[in-house]
Amino acid sequence: MAVIGHHRLPPYLAAAAALFLASALAPLAAGDPLGQLCGSSGNYTLNDTYQGNIKRLAATLPKNASSSQALFAKASLGAVPDIVYALALCRGDTNASACGDCVATAFTDAQQVCPYNKDATVFYDPCFLRYSNQNFLASPAGAGGGNALILMNTQNVTAPFGVFDAAVAMLLNATANYAAGNSSKRFGTGVEGFQTFDSKNPRIYGLAQCRPDMTPDDCRACLSGIIQSGPKYFSGKQGGRILGVRCNYRYEQYSFFTSTPLLQLPEPAVGAPAPAPAPVKGTPTTIGGGGRGNKTGRVLAIALPIVAAILATVVICSCVWKKRRTLGKPSLPDTTNPENIESIDSLIINLSTLRAATENFDEANKLGEGGFGAVYKGILPDNQEIAVKRLSQSSRQGIEELKNELVLVAKLQHKNLVRLVGVCLEDHEKLLVYEYMPNKSLDTILFGIVTHHLEATVKQLLKFYSVHL
Repeated sequence: MAVIGHHRLPPYLAAAAALFLASALAPLAAGDPLGQLCGSSGNYTLNDTYQGNIKRLAATLPKNASSSQALFAKASLGAVPDIVYALALCRGDTNASACGDCVATAFTDAQQVCPYNKDATVFYDPCFLRYSNQNFLASPAGAGGGNALILMNTQNVTAPFGVFDAAVAMLLNATANYAAGNSSKRFGTGVEGFQTFDSKNPRIYGLAQCRPDMTPDDCRACLSGIIQSGPKYFSGKQGGRILGVRCNYRYEQYSFFTSTPLLQLPEPAVGAPAPAPAPVKGTPTTIGGGGRGNKTGRVLAIALPIVAAILATVVICSCVWKKRRTLGKPSLPDTTNPENIESIDSLIINLSTLRAATENFDEANKLGEGGFGAVYKGILPDNQEIAVKRLSQSSRQGIEELKNELVLVAKLQHKNLVRLVGVCLEDHEKLLVYEYMPNKSLDTILFGIVTHHLEATVKQLLKFYSVHL
């Protein structure tokens, strides 16, 4: 587990949450803390009155929590400035013995992980404990105790992220409703079908819990807040949890609680929005799956939107690909007919096109080198072969004169002259693009006597040239 940052949760969580990253969230023993939150309200000294009050609470609170039907206990001891407020809560499916042991361990560990800190919170899988010199017990709905520990499973799901996130939200909201209406423990667990989307992980499991002294509305508001903040941390992740002093939740693709799920949800329909927590009245009821008659309807509701989405995606991608292929396909200027060459614009070829064609003027594509520069073979995306002569960068000449004379050179046509089909005058580069002549005829023409005067003419055109296109 590693600290990777601090994040602010919604206002009802009151403070920034310490964010921890866990590689896996398998059930842990009470002796292995998930993490801690150390406050900033002051320090105590060794064996002073404040530490003595912590030790006295450590002797009574574990037993009080384990003997409570809600596995919950809170107390305060001492007088200002040495008064200590403490609260312990065990997970709703933990047995009494494990609860007592966990809280006792928490008192010991809290003094070690937050040494001499008057405000310490330590979390375990079966329980958590907080003690502080600040009265966070007075109002469960207040701003106190807003810090939260955030843990996530680093593994991504194999199902579409959007579908999985929506299913998780539906499960957690339903489980939160159950917990808010559970007057004895403010605790709920649930399982949701996911076979259609992930046959290897056919279910999603969820858990939600609040402090038992919270009202249903306060519990629901607390859980709703941390559930809504979850996607920015857990989108597409196989598991995650947010642990606060007021409320907490967890979800996984495996069963991580010991009891039978209190809720059983059917598979979600594709595109169905995640329901917000609704008011809970009376005793919560288990949500069961539909009968055989509505199973077919659910399958169709899931399958048809998927098929439609796939078809739409294929059509859109095909159109975009064709358009990009048409627009992004560089080709040589048409200089086969000299009468079509009216201006320098018809000869210009982008430098990026030539760099790509020659693999950034790779030495492996070098055909040779003459008195005026090196020649590289290139292949355009449309498979046209070209020869690119890279002239010296020391030449300078006026722009307009250069443009006019290059057009004249390009219009020269002769059976023994290799055709000049383009030019690049960009980023201080002077590049002449010729048609490619296979079987060594290019070498003969480019470096032979026949084109010496053509090259000399072009060289003269580029003399004293400054690139300011």
